[in-house]
Amino acid sequence: MKPTVIAVVGCGRIANNAHFPAFEQIPEVRVKYACDILPEKAEAAKAKFPKIEQIVTDYHTVLADPEVDAVWVLTPNDGHYTVAIDALRAGKHVLCEKPAAVDYAHAAEMAAEAEKQGKMLNIGVCNRFHRSVEKLQQMNARGEFGKIYQVVCSFRSSRSIPGLGGAFTTKAHSGGGALIDWGVHFLDLIFYVLGGVKLETATCDCYSEMAKNMKDYKYKFMWAEDTADVEHGTNDVEDFVTGYLRTDKANISLNGAWAQNLPGEEMYIDFLGDKKGARLQYRQFFQLFDGQTLETTQEEYEIPDMYLCEDRAFVESYQSGEPNRSNIREVLQSSLAMQALYDSAAKHREVVL
Repeated sequence: MKPTVIAVVGCGRIANNAHFPAFEQIPEVRVKYACDILPEKAEAAKAKFPKIEQIVTDYHTVLADPEVDAVWVLTPNDGHYTVAIDALRAGKHVLCEKPAAVDYAHAAEMAAEAEKQGKMLNIGVCNRFHRSVEKLQQMNARGEFGKIYQVVCSFRSSRSIPGLGGAFTTKAHSGGGALIDWGVHFLDLIFYVLGGVKLETATCDCYSEMAKNMKDYKYKFMWAEDTADVEHGTNDVEDFVTGYLRTDKANISLNGAWAQNLPGEEMYIDFLGDKKGARLQYRQFFQLFDGQTLETTQEEYEIPDMYLCEDRAFVESYQSGEPNRSNIREVLQSSLAMQALYDSAAKHREVVL
């Protein structure tokens, strides 16, 4: 079989920690290009991952190459829309990291463009390929929970604002804070387990309280600290979000915090059904509570690399022409939900969809 020729645009953390390692384990993939506007990032990736063949700084070079079948868009959030649209129009299939775009309007345009060009556009909702999430989705599809009437999710951590003052905390680049960075994963996997939902209303409040004076912000750990700029940067996104979504299935309550004056982390999702309930510890195992036996159980099973599963599934999807679970049409509701929550917070009232 002819190898699949791919290119990666954006050689930051998600590329180096997730996708480049995955490509090394997919024999049929040939990584022709690693592209980054900072050549040293692409060079560092090439030195670490033998499959990378060439380094470029302009993604248009990648798009002009007829040999390239698919492009992985792994740029900061504000680059997703432009690079993905250009790649689709150049006749390439695209896997774009989450979130699809900084707002719903741009995400919807991306979906429409993929359909117009007849190309696959997948979004990096890797949790759909996590074994615990797959098992919960299958259990719900079989009716084991009965009616799931409420989902409660928490994605809260203590003093962990990423790259304070940099792109993560600058709305023009990121589109938002804790909700669009962490919440997108939680909402998307909830929608997947429920089998898709129709959103009805959204209520939300957002707060930015922990680093109003960035120079005084105290922390024990800061992810992406090398991108921080507390002296001259911007922090205009939320570090705490609380919200409520009504859907045609279960309703969803959420609380998320990059930073809070409480110790530890609370990263879980509760699925409340009238027959059974489950608590999923994020990216770990889940406990099942049976309403008939009143027993709590936890099954042990292998959890494969979800990024490897995601990337392999995308290659298989565009080769076969069959959309898979992370196709943008399957995950567009996550973008809509986040937009509605942000709109509600801005308007200080409930939003009806």
